[in-house]
Amino acid sequence: MESERESIKAASEEISRQFGTLVDAEEIESIKQLQHLIMGRLQDSNAVLSHFNEYSERCYAELSGDFTRNVRLLKSMKSDLDHIFAKLRSMKAKLIATYPDAFPDGSTVNMIDQRPDLETPLP
Repeated sequence: MESERESIKAASEEISRQFGTLVDAEEIESIKQLQHLIMGRLQDSNAVLSHFNEYSERCYAELSGDFTRNVRLLKSMKSDLDHIFAKLRSMKAKLIATYPDAFPDGSTVNMIDQRPDLETPLP
């Protein structure tokens, strides 16, 4: 049993020695240096990206409240404008009903609501 272990150990050492002769030590050292250089660059890139992510997070935290408030304001303004234009259309319809000669050329049909639809995407 002991001699079997010694023969396996000797065989392992011989295989290791032969593998060692397959590749030149200078080439291995060159590969190690390149790997070290790449690792340094990757660490630098990781640090830059971490700082950028922290900066982006701070900016988002600062601006998200303003953005939410402005969106709420714009929605309120749109609602108010929709109400105003509905009132104007109603008043124009009453004027046409009361004074049909006030708009004799029928141009009011085309002018009732020429606002662009803000909810549809632009082409």
